[in-house]
Amino acid sequence: MISRRRFLAAGAALGAARSFGQSVPDLLPASGGRRVVIVGGGWSGLTAVRHLRRLAPELEVVLIDRDAVFRSLPLSNQWLVERTPDALVQQDYATAGQAWGYRAIQAEVTAIDRERRRLHTAQGALGYDWLILAAGIRHDYSPWLGDDARAIDATRRLYPAGFLASELDALKRKLAEFKGGDLLMTIPPPPLRCPPAPYERAVMIAWLLKTRRIKGRLILVDAGGGMQRFNRVFAERYKEQILHLTHAPVKSIDPFRKTLSTEFDELKFDDAIIIAPQQAADLVWQAGLIATDAAGNPDGWAGFDPLHLHAIGDERVFLVGDLLGRASPLFGHYPKSAHMASQLGRIAAAEIAARSRGKLPEIALPESICHVYTDVEPPEMMRIDARYRLRGDGLITQAVRQHEDPQPRGEDRQWAQGLYKEMLAPLAAK
Repeated sequence: MISRRRFLAAGAALGAARSFGQSVPDLLPASGGRRVVIVGGGWSGLTAVRHLRRLAPELEVVLIDRDAVFRSLPLSNQWLVERTPDALVQQDYATAGQAWGYRAIQAEVTAIDRERRRLHTAQGALGYDWLILAAGIRHDYSPWLGDDARAIDATRRLYPAGFLASELDALKRKLAEFKGGDLLMTIPPPPLRCPPAPYERAVMIAWLLKTRRIKGRLILVDAGGGMQRFNRVFAERYKEQILHLTHAPVKSIDPFRKTLSTEFDELKFDDAIIIAPQQAADLVWQAGLIATDAAGNPDGWAGFDPLHLHAIGDERVFLVGDLLGRASPLFGHYPKSAHMASQLGRIAAAEIAARSRGKLPEIALPESICHVYTDVEPPEMMRIDARYRLRGDGLITQAVRQHEDPQPRGEDRQWAQGLYKEMLAPLAAK
């Protein structure tokens, strides 16, 4: 049985496909050279465009995003509870483009015509020789809300997840205005964007409730078993502020009655942060780039060549960032972290630069670094490193290490500043 959302998406794709044959004005005139278009101005997209300008200055590079401004998600959990005086880093794409020598266009890509190598937007079409798709994720409410468009819209609007940059301001207002009662937060099954982030956010919210003496608690409805370090902190330091329900997959939500059902409980809440299951962005589905499982069903994430990052069956399209599917049968997905996204953008840029000169790209594997606070006062941090290597049989292996840091000295900010300098214009990176 096909869901309403997938039916509508299929209809939109069909409509786009029919329009491919129609005359559509060009967003940019033909330059006479070869063009790389990058869809999505997040960590992977901005890193890719920066390295393309360095590695292959002869190529025309165009970045296209629905927004005019890049906004950073990492470090946002601290910002949400006023634990940092700094505003989240922002920069308009036009400024970065002027600094590094690429064209930035604000438009929403509605369809990709891979046969003709053209993107379609409401403003016009754009041709490409190579495409880097860095469109990110979408929330999939259907497992909990089915095809109820009214309930999905209410959940998205009233209980923002805060896992997209566009949701951060509303979530910050919610926390600032919370006066007490039961604040519910869901942690969906993996894979999801930055897996430790919901637990770090839970610590920040618990600290907020405790220090402001708010008579309320955070009900953490966790589809999994949590993370060992955080589980201990919840139990030892925030016993009054956090009720952590582990191995409690959500069955349904009623955003109007403010109830959530698991297999064992029906929970009432006063307010909520609903983090739904995640999938690759709509555009990945429209372009026919979603991987399938053994039974032939879409698994929700982009299928790709793990050694070169191009789409299966299309070496002109590269897939980077959080939208990626399984990288290896040995461990599954790469971590969906900002550092990983940046690494993947760099690799895709090197791939295209080499191919554009008729060279065989060297195989490069990414790494992931994640700094996450495990407590607030006194501050404690954990660093999670993931390294990858290629086995003799061609499979990628993963090694993960966790480092406890009971006396952090701003390593997370230093890490972020290093990446900002790599991908943003110089003024924003100071």
